[in-house]
Amino acid sequence: MGTAITIALIHTLIGPDHYIPFIALSKANNLPVRKTIYMVLVCGVGHVLGSVILGLFGIALSAGVSSLVNIEDFRGTFATYMLIAFGLIYTIYGIRRAMKNKAHTHISPDGQTLTHSHENNEKKSGVFWGLFIFFVLGPCEPLIPLLMYPAASMDVLTLIMVTISFSVCTIAMMLLMTLLGIKGFQLLKINRLERYTHALAGSAILLCGISVLALPI
Repeated sequence: MGTAITIALIHTLIGPDHYIPFIALSKANNLPVRKTIYMVLVCGVGHVLGSVILGLFGIALSAGVSSLVNIEDFRGTFATYMLIAFGLIYTIYGIRRAMKNKAHTHISPDGQTLTHSHENNEKKSGVFWGLFIFFVLGPCEPLIPLLMYPAASMDVLTLIMVTISFSVCTIAMMLLMTLLGIKGFQLLKINRLERYTHALAGSAILLCGISVLALPI
């Protein structure tokens, strides 16, 4: 359990894909903290549940650790490319939105000059579900060996406790890093860049995906 907790915390901390997308999307869409927490919880549960199901399925079939790890590696690579595509599409959307919402002036009938922008208030539920699918497909690679060890000794209680410990600590670290990132953004004065928040959010997610693909994290 100590190993599971330690690995869960470190694995989540050094993996920017566990929290940067939430920070970026929360800031870009002006989400309340409560809604951001809900988004992290739902995606976090989906994230660990996918690996738990795969691990239990492998245990039931007496599959080897290497076989399951290979499957997790494939899922991880596929999910990373999905994150990169998600970030690229969102960046393009953000740039188009910024250009469309560019402030401009009109002359009113009484001769006054009015400056405003056309804001788009459409719902962003598709953004949430895109992120959710990424986290469901994105594996918790360290969880598989942790599950297989107690399974090999038929220690069901330890298997359950390791699963719960790893899952809770992973989601808790995701929440902590997300909330710290949001708090940090609140201290920054970026009013001039407000129009570009969606483009910046997409760029952050894109760079996050590229870093995960390029670096051994």
